[in-house]
Amino acid sequence: MCSTGDKTYVGTETDEDTGVFESEIQLIGFSHQLSSDSSATGPFYSGATKCGSGDDDGEIATASQTDGVSVSYEYNDNTVVVASASIIWNIGETTFDSSSVSAGGSGVVTVVDPDENINDSLIDTFTVDVFSDSDAGGFQLTMNETDEDTGVFEGTVFFTSDLATSGNNLRVSEGDTVTAEYVDETLPEPYTTDDDLTIAATTTVGTAFPPLERAPAANARVVDAFGASVAEVSVDQQVQIAADVSNGQSKDQAFAYLVQVQDGSGVTVSLAWITGSLTAGQSMSPALSWTPSDSGSYTATVFVWESVDNPTALSPTVSVEIDVV
Repeated sequence: MCSTGDKTYVGTETDEDTGVFESEIQLIGFSHQLSSDSSATGPFYSGATKCGSGDDDGEIATASQTDGVSVSYEYNDNTVVVASASIIWNIGETTFDSSSVSAGGSGVVTVVDPDENINDSLIDTFTVDVFSDSDAGGFQLTMNETDEDTGVFEGTVFFTSDLATSGNNLRVSEGDTVTAEYVDETLPEPYTTDDDLTIAATTTVGTAFPPLERAPAANARVVDAFGASVAEVSVDQQVQIAADVSNGQSKDQAFAYLVQVQDGSGVTVSLAWITGSLTAGQSMSPALSWTPSDSGSYTATVFVWESVDNPTALSPTVSVEIDVV
């Protein structure tokens, strides 16, 4: 490993009389991570291998996403042992430390990406974009590695509803969504070296509602066209399947209201939906019509989703049993 002519890399015994030797070498990857280096051209660093003079100052430039590193040791004449390891790029992860924050509080952004651990003897840094609904421009937050060689980076955002965005202070309003975006350019296959991914995390300013409490539905029932309760349903009688849906949040909530009707055997005989939006604190009683063609026992189940294309539930399902005569 790291051979230059007759020179090989140095291994140092871990302690007196252990017979265990260690050495460390830096793997140099994508050139954009070393933009200040004059030899960083193309997608990968093009500098030459450097053996250094000790057991921890060598460098090897990786050449592709599927590269590897090998070390060989000759302990007798013509007797060599070899060990190898693959070099793997990673997809980063971005998170906030809380799903909700106060307008005068703060939040910690964490990015986990071993690929940004460029120098394992230093605390590395990079930036992420942070913005809110109130300030779409936001600012760039400096992320500091939690310690040498961790690949875990943190930065703190401070929120203000009274002042303009400045430094690490972000302008927000009650109900805003705050987003932290990190562009990952060091991706494993099947991505190419020309690809990148925007890895985002969000938090909400104000009270955070559990996912199934954002637009809860209740009191599923059968009504006529005027909203009056129907006690008995006949074949070919058009009825409405209604439920009460409310928005306890401090922001608007779009939703899709779906009604699925199944017969006594569990076969779906009707599926319909409408879409709408609830303003902050609003309640309504959407309804969908159904006309039974046969007598029997049926179950109508109400779903409340983000949208028809995004079946993220905003409420637990509610059902009503219907006897058709």
